[in-house]
Amino acid sequence: MSNPPQTNPAGPVTEEQVVEALRTVYDPEIPVSIYDLGMIYNIQVEDSVVHVRMTLTTPACPVAGSLPGEVETRIKAIEGVNDATVELVWDPPWTPEMMSEAAKLQLNMDIPSTPTQRPSFVNLNPRPRG
Repeated sequence: MSNPPQTNPAGPVTEEQVVEALRTVYDPEIPVSIYDLGMIYNIQVEDSVVHVRMTLTTPACPVAGSLPGEVETRIKAIEGVNDATVELVWDPPWTPEMMSEAAKLQLNMDIPSTPTQRPSFVNLNPRPRG
């Protein structure tokens, strides 16, 4: 007989908690978080399980073998997360236009934003606001 999934006494895991954790992970060659670099394409939160689709700045990135594992570890450290998976994707390819305005300012870059700059996020178990 399988064990029932554990519940988080603080409530369901939120997208905001995942984003906060992702903002602590940095590309070692650029002093900006991978979230603000636009390397996170999708976050799915369902109860205590988180799935992240992400990319790297280039397929030849020297941390391609370690960065997704670091992301998974940071997400699993969030209180209430029982499992996390990180899917590394190359489509669409990362471009500097995907960076947040804050990242562009921090790196002193003047790159226009595109309408598809930020990915959409899905929280299958949203916490009511108010």
